[in-house]
Amino acid sequence: MKHLINLTIAAGVFIFTKLYADAISFNSIELSGVNLVGHLLVITFVIQWIAYIPAFLLKTEKFYDLTGSLTYIGTVLFALYATDSLNNLKLGNLIVGMAIIIWAVRLGSFLFMRIRKDKKDGRFDSIKTSFSQFFMTWTLQGMWVFICSSAAFIAIANPTGVVVNNVFIFGLLIFIFGFAIEVLADNQKTAFRSIPENKDQFINEGLWARSRHPNYFGEITLWTGITVMGISTFEGMNYLAIFSPIFSYILLVYVSGVRMLEYRGHKKWGHLDEYNSYKKNTPKLIPKIFS
Repeated sequence: MKHLINLTIAAGVFIFTKLYADAISFNSIELSGVNLVGHLLVITFVIQWIAYIPAFLLKTEKFYDLTGSLTYIGTVLFALYATDSLNNLKLGNLIVGMAIIIWAVRLGSFLFMRIRKDKKDGRFDSIKTSFSQFFMTWTLQGMWVFICSSAAFIAIANPTGVVVNNVFIFGLLIFIFGFAIEVLADNQKTAFRSIPENKDQFINEGLWARSRHPNYFGEITLWTGITVMGISTFEGMNYLAIFSPIFSYILLVYVSGVRMLEYRGHKKWGHLDEYNSYKKNTPKLIPKIFS
């Protein structure tokens, strides 16, 4: 029964993402009679399902996050190639594409090196032994990649390409700000964990003294920036792609990120007065400006 439920959820995830792709793909260029956004949808999920096979056979999650990052890179490169953005020097397309690629390379390599060091990701302990639950998890990653990238996809796929104007520049600044926050937060946490005395301690310094999850704040912010960069290109149903940063927020806060880490933190340090004081005085997501 559990396998049926998991496979049904996986099917529902794909159908929902397909309907979303169909809705936002207004005015997308076509390749072989299919709009470019539709091609990107198929590529996104096929990569996850192919990678799932060796991952399940080896019962490993070690290249799950890496595959997600490679999917971002692969789909963006395909979109740039399909629109001939380099030869036609579509500057907006190239900047948006490179922004996503730089983010994906940085985050993918960071997560891959972290799991190599830690040997495993505790989130997958029970998941990777179930073929249906693991398949559902890989399918969910397909939805994550496609929806987060959707604003960029439809902007690049527009016949005119991404419009470079003041709104685009504002979006680029938002992206740079969010990217810098995410990188700085990850580096601060890595440095904190590298000190033997900090083993099994919670971090409450640097950006982590201003937000309990500054890295996730940075990621949500940078996807907001990507959306703003492309929004001048939107027409009609394209505006549904504003869901991209909203989806990122929902996913990171209520599904895979903040919710799980808050639970683990309470379980590990909930008995400590210092931790409870930290939770009480430090915002969950948006960093406080003043100490």
